Amino acid sequence: MSLAATRDVTSARMRRIRPAQLAEHRAAWLLATPSLIAIVLFVVGPTLAVVVMAFTDGQMGQASFGFAGLDNFAEVFGDRVFRISALNTLSYGLMVTPASVALGLWLAVTIESLPSGRAFFRSSFFLPVVSTTVAMAVVWEFVLHPTLGPVNAALQLLGLPRQNFLSDARMVLPTLAVIGIWENAGFNMVLFMAGLKAIPRDLYEAGAVEGADRGWERFWYITLPLLGPTLVFVVVISFLRSFRVFDTIATLTQGGPRRASEVLLYTIYQEGFVFFRIGYASALSLVFLAILLGLTLLQVRMMEKKVHYS
Repeated sequence: MSLAATRDVTSARMRRIRPAQLAEHRAAWLLATPSLIAIVLFVVGPTLAVVVMAFTDGQMGQASFGFAGLDNFAEVFGDRVFRISALNTLSYGLMVTPASVALGLWLAVTIESLPSGRAFFRSSFFLPVVSTTVAMAVVWEFVLHPTLGPVNAALQLLGLPRQNFLSDARMVLPTLAVIGIWENAGFNMVLFMAGLKAIPRDLYEAGAVEGADRGWERFWYITLPLLGPTLVFVVVISFLRSFRVFDTIATLTQGGPRRASEVLLYTIYQEGFVFFRIGYASALSLVFLAILLGLTLLQVRMMEKKVHYS
């Protein structure tokens, strides 16, 4: 076949394919349009509104607002309440993240090693993730009640004094962290289980031949190194989830006592929807986002240096 004939055949095929591709592209855009509209309306639009409002003196119910420049941000960094809530948020995250990651990893490895009953234990430990946070907070409020709660009843049986877990300024944040660990461990467990499924079984057989035949040796020399990418992802996700704590604080302590449990999201809520200072709350939101992004990037960089990606 000559070169000209080959070109004619190729162009004819392209003319036949082109309408089908165009129809496929139209169908794809048609199916994606509702999601794109939702993203613009509920993510992009509100985000841009927050950025704009952060530079104004806007208040809820106010007919008009003026340009405030960087005044809101200057107030943020000079605000004692912001410093307290930022420190509380960081302390909460540093308590919840490592403990929930370690507990989730232990649960995943333990459940995967069971000969039977895996589905039951997976469902049991994942239940806090799919349950309503406010409902769980109400249950915890009863469990930790100073006079009626079973925890203080158990302490009394052991001869220990009763504790005001949610009204003692020294104990309230660690107590909330325990609740956060319980809530996040099941989520981390599922993520680690997905990572464990990706590890080839024959590596454990090869490890046994090389002498790594005990449980701890198999975990340390095979499981943990190959879970490196999953571990980075779980740590980052857990850190983000811990910084977004709000429901348990709003339900159990309302930031008290004496702001000992007030976190950044609760401060933003207070400023925006209790004191109606929308401009200042927007500036707080941007500062919160910047802190979260900076800590996340730092965390990823520090951990990726120790991770082997196969």
